[in-house]
Amino acid sequence: MRRLAFVIFLASVLVECRESGRDVSVSDPLPGAAPRADALANELRGAAAREEARDRPRTRHRRADGTARFTNRLILARSPYLRQHAHNPVDWYAWGEEAFARAARDRKLILLSVGYATCHWCHVMEEESFEDEEIAGAMNADYVAIKVDREERPDVDGTYMQAVMLLTGGGGWPMTVWLTPDREVFFAGTYFPPRDGDRGVRLGFLSLLRHFADAYRTDPENVAHEGRMLTARVRVAGDVEPAVGMPGRAVLDAAFAQYTTAFDAAHGGFGRAPKFPMPPALEFLLRYHRRTQAPAALAMVERTLDALATGGVRDQLGGGFHRYATDAAWQVPHFEKMLYDNAQLATAYLAAAQATGRDDWGSVAREILDDMLRTLRAPEGAFYAAVDADDPQGEGAYYTWTPPEVDALVRGEAGALVRAHYGVDDAGNFEGRTVLHVAQPLAEAARALGLEPARAGELLADARTRLLRARTARPAPLVDTKILTGWNGLAISAFARAGATLAEPHYVDVAVEAARFVLASLRPDDRLLRVWAAGGAAQPAFLDDYAFLTAGLLDLYEATGDLAWITVARELQARLDLDFWDAEDGGYFESGAERDPALPRTKPHADGALPSGNAVAADNLVRLATLFDDEAMRRRAAACVRAFGRELAARPTGAARLLGVVEALLDRPREIVVIDPERGRSERAALLAVVHHQYLPNRVLVVARDDAALTAARSAFPIVGEKEAIDGRTTAYVCERGRCLAPTSDPGVLAQQLDGVTALPSEDAKGD
Repeated sequence: MRRLAFVIFLASVLVECRESGRDVSVSDPLPGAAPRADALANELRGAAAREEARDRPRTRHRRADGTARFTNRLILARSPYLRQHAHNPVDWYAWGEEAFARAARDRKLILLSVGYATCHWCHVMEEESFEDEEIAGAMNADYVAIKVDREERPDVDGTYMQAVMLLTGGGGWPMTVWLTPDREVFFAGTYFPPRDGDRGVRLGFLSLLRHFADAYRTDPENVAHEGRMLTARVRVAGDVEPAVGMPGRAVLDAAFAQYTTAFDAAHGGFGRAPKFPMPPALEFLLRYHRRTQAPAALAMVERTLDALATGGVRDQLGGGFHRYATDAAWQVPHFEKMLYDNAQLATAYLAAAQATGRDDWGSVAREILDDMLRTLRAPEGAFYAAVDADDPQGEGAYYTWTPPEVDALVRGEAGALVRAHYGVDDAGNFEGRTVLHVAQPLAEAARALGLEPARAGELLADARTRLLRARTARPAPLVDTKILTGWNGLAISAFARAGATLAEPHYVDVAVEAARFVLASLRPDDRLLRVWAAGGAAQPAFLDDYAFLTAGLLDLYEATGDLAWITVARELQARLDLDFWDAEDGGYFESGAERDPALPRTKPHADGALPSGNAVAADNLVRLATLFDDEAMRRRAAACVRAFGRELAARPTGAARLLGVVEALLDRPREIVVIDPERGRSERAALLAVVHHQYLPNRVLVVARDDAALTAARSAFPIVGEKEAIDGRTTAYVCERGRCLAPTSDPGVLAQQLDGVTALPSEDAKGD
């Protein structure tokens, strides 16, 4: 029977090979690697055949017929990033017990490489080192090589990034870590040039590989000792000591002062190049301005958002944003586009539009969301992770322009307008080409060309359409097609909020479709999974996944009034409390009950590219506590903040999202209930427009759209109570902790009721 199965397997492989028009033979032996077992060789052969039927292998090592010379275990992975490395001559393993068992058995060091699919320097190191047969031979002979997608495994990434930070004072990707077979790190860094002297380094990657392998062969105990010492330092660095009391106004004032010092008044944003948009910081400053009326807080937000909107860090044709700017003036970006950046920036622009009444910022949010739909939306309705920084013609070629390229598409005065407005000239600002940016405001460019403003606007709109259409015909950057639960939670929030704020129902529909896919495909039971890739779900979810998705469902409830979303949000919060809460010191661990036992449990509180999972979880608790009048949830939110009180006091701007929760806990959240007697759709729309157009970060909204919904809302939410429509008209109630203002059907009166702001207390709260 076994022989028959093997014959059938080989026959199926041959059929696939004939259908693809290629002869997929056995992979060449990997340089320096031990021969493979037959079962593994057969499995890899079948996977390579299936890939050949779909795609050209990503490698420079090809036979004359185009098939890949080398295939390693990563061909079996779901992660697009891992699969990018499936034809390196390196004998890669995915993270797992098989790799560590082999390292222990063969007494080999581990070379851990962590990156992600859209990382430019990850691609550089792959091409320079992991595709190099000599370097691969050294890795295969002396190491067990493990490749990790940081976006799939933030626990692995976070653990070993602590070591990189301790050793180098900075971090980044690719992350390169040398480990003992016991998983203890003794040396780590980021990108390493391949050989001595490359890019000005004294010791290249190949020399480091040989040096550490020799050290381990000659004195393994000394290497193990160094590993134990550094690993102990890493574990201590990850410990968080809880505060005695509850953080209060002092920490908010300190953060504001630090942002004022770090602010770049000339270009917007904070610090020096490279510069990141930092949406949590902008949203904290909006909250701080609302409560204190400090002019500088709003000025920093306005300058930054204007600079971002007009800079090259924004895709001026597509409307979305690249990852960060390499210069202080936001002109030249790192070209990758991340789902989480665009979701957060859309939300930030929406909040700023509410706070200032600026319609142009609402338009920026629309363009961000439309670009997400165009470039990142999966056929299933959810969103892919990212668009690569590189493209087939070289970094930035897809997005940049020359004057002849513009003139070939947009002629005459329209071409002159585009070149003047977007700064397209012969010199360029990126390798002889131009990253489009607003070099001259449209009104000034129009005046210089003798064009009426309205005419200039029409010409520019038509030109943008032409240029974008032509750009889509260029060889495009690759898309990382994995779907991540938490990142989709951020996207659900952005689309749900935009649908309500901008009165665009189709955005709400998008959020609904994404939520349905995530819950149907990544929640097989009452626990979440993190990743959907290659047609299946995998990997137990992390804190961010639960927190971000719960927040998205809360926003989706407020946009739709559908109680199903709030029901699931409560279930996810309950699971998070059960599996992730630190009962001893408060706060949530990054990993839950299904965690990797070999890794330490950390409690992240600081914002990085993503907002802090603990902060979003605490904010969810505040919202749920207000909706359900649940004091236990409010106490848990306070305990979560208190767990990081010392860190907040020491480095307040490192955790801007958590500062927002401190501000919320010092406020009296608004409870807004709108009751519609089924006949007042226009009245309901007018009242809801007032709510959605005002910047009210600390509020909850319950809308009963008919009598049945009112009955359900009374059953679900204590804050609804016996509230009813007055005189048969749609009626709004504004309350704070159960104390309500007079009910009203007048949008003007409702606006006045929502205008009031409780000042921040003058002294810190003394616990909760």
